Amino acid sequence: MIPPAAAPAFLAQAGWERAAILPLAGDASFRRYFRVVEESRRAVLMDAPPPHEDPRPFIAIAEQLRLDGFAAPRILARDLTHGLVLIEDFGDSRVKEHLDARPGDEMAVYRRAVDLLGELHRLPPADLPPYDHGVYQRETGLLTEYYCPAIGLPVDVDAYVGAWDKVLPLVEGSASPAVTVLRDYHAENIMLIEDPSSHGLGLLDFQDALVGHPAYDLVSLLQDARRDVPVAVEAAMLAHYRAIASPPADFDAAYAVLGAQRNAKIIGIFTRLWKRDGKPRYLSYLPRMWGLLERDLAHPALAPVADWFAANIPADKRHDALQAFAPA
Repeated sequence: MIPPAAAPAFLAQAGWERAAILPLAGDASFRRYFRVVEESRRAVLMDAPPPHEDPRPFIAIAEQLRLDGFAAPRILARDLTHGLVLIEDFGDSRVKEHLDARPGDEMAVYRRAVDLLGELHRLPPADLPPYDHGVYQRETGLLTEYYCPAIGLPVDVDAYVGAWDKVLPLVEGSASPAVTVLRDYHAENIMLIEDPSSHGLGLLDFQDALVGHPAYDLVSLLQDARRDVPVAVEAAMLAHYRAIASPPADFDAAYAVLGAQRNAKIIGIFTRLWKRDGKPRYLSYLPRMWGLLERDLAHPALAPVADWFAANIPADKRHDALQAFAPA
């Protein structure tokens, strides 16, 4: 976590020439974050190095979210040539750590997070590309592209694509209106802040937003890849969303399909992070992801995909199958 070489000049030009640059966090992508501290003020420096990263989508969506009344970070300065962005600092109270320390707060905090989604879903979607069939299929394909080869398992990829072709129309033809989908709306990307106008929640990591089905961000939140959300909390929050949003009758099937789609994708991504990017810690999340995926596959709407998994990836090739490769 050494600051980028261009950071001191960028901060000086932005009026932070005497600031200390402190490591804050890495990311599953190439992005890195640093806290910038100068006397009584502080901000966050995003390092999104080109050509791997492009901070412009983050900036555009942050500004749109703020116009809509949500607490996305204010953009304080930018250097698109070097991929540097100085943003508002939401502090250290992240939902994940807060709930790990205070599990009794789960219902209240998740209710606020669902209320925020309900408010977002009542607005017209942002001017963004669609979350369409091609994107869904490309993402589900990460499982057969990375996970299956990693465990040495030959599978019928054409049949896998065909199974998803049968179930994705339940989402694409849904009666639910298209909404802005943040795509990584979960406990590690939501901050607790003192701003009641935005449900006291600060939003992070939304640069990959698209326009799609309203169930997707609920799946991100309630089937979290990085922390266990109790089944009772998931059920209560889905009931709360139904109460405030009155989704159509096909909503539950779409939620299951998008849950399976997202969880299959993440199994592939986390395997890639280990194999390609040298980040073995992501292997520890795979048992949770397989458990969530299998729950989703139990829904009748997923029968074609569930049949493919039963025929191609046996039980002993799931859950802990990659742990043998993890460093001791």
